[in-house]
Amino acid sequence: MIGPILVVDDEPGNLALLRLILSPEYQLVFARNGKEALLAVAKHRPALILMDIQMPDMDGYTACRRLKADSTTENIPVIFVTDLAEIGDETAGFAAGGVDYIIKPVSPPIVRARVRTHLSLVTASQLEKSYHDAIFMLGVASEFKDADTGAHIWRMAGYSSALAGACGWNAEACKQLKLAAPLHDIGKLGIPDAILNKPGKLDAEERAVMQRHTIIGHRILFESTAPILQMAATIALHHHERWDGSGYPNGLAGEAIPEMARIVAIADVFDALSMTRSYKEGWPLDRVIETLTQSAGTHFDPGVVEKFNSILPEILAIRDNWTPAKPGGDAARSHGAGVMAGGTEHKLNLGANRGEGVSLNQAV
Repeated sequence: MIGPILVVDDEPGNLALLRLILSPEYQLVFARNGKEALLAVAKHRPALILMDIQMPDMDGYTACRRLKADSTTENIPVIFVTDLAEIGDETAGFAAGGVDYIIKPVSPPIVRARVRTHLSLVTASQLEKSYHDAIFMLGVASEFKDADTGAHIWRMAGYSSALAGACGWNAEACKQLKLAAPLHDIGKLGIPDAILNKPGKLDAEERAVMQRHTIIGHRILFESTAPILQMAATIALHHHERWDGSGYPNGLAGEAIPEMARIVAIADVFDALSMTRSYKEGWPLDRVIETLTQSAGTHFDPGVVEKFNSILPEILAIRDNWTPAKPGGDAARSHGAGVMAGGTEHKLNLGANRGEGVSLNQAV
């Protein structure tokens, strides 16, 4: 539920006028100066603030700067409503952190239109945050199925975003991919624990069940019309397809595989091979890169592998930011990266505690 609108002015007549204009549509709270405004913000958490500038005790500029300096209130939009009409005054208002500037005497249609516009932006921002929270919580849910892979999904999300940028994606598309990629293995929620956590190799029947995680993940995510979750659904379905058509579930080949899935596949395998897990040691970097390069044209899109190799320093910087001692990154939240879901087929089947040889075919 969206919060109230805070109206701040030292003149009772101005408060009464704004009440008359806005109260039929919105819940309002009031303050008479900047100090009272800060207290009202702490108490009521308004969605929007209409703020006079020239007020006793603390003026509007100062109050706005205080709000913008506090991480808990910096995103509350402030519209200055004032009789200071010079260009320099308006410039100062925007410099203080205001999002809009209305000159007194106010026009009721203009006030209503500006308020409606900025509240719609607040709603859109809250909706985006809800998507982000939902994605994070789905990742946490995955943790309960396969808790051995640490920050894998967040590392590979970072790799995927960087690789998409190298492939020519714009900044917004890269951001969307970074949010969608962590859900690539959400379908493992539907795989029996006896198969998902089997210490030995999977037999043919068990492997067929494991491969269903791509279809299950797609079914979970495809129900949403949100673009991020539609992207995540596509990745979940196709991240085990192979460039030569030998992958699953649909045996797609070459550019018939969505580029987002081709990107995530490389990021996923790079992280799985290079990082130490409870059941294996991480491979040396040169061996990982050699394996990815040798698999270009069979498992992976050769052009995307080339782009990956070209940004390797950036990839390694992302990896180093996610070492166990530094569970950082913007997706990690305050309680750490979260020990999230695994990335590749059956914990890579890398011969944990069995002395088996390791190949990429076993790994993915």
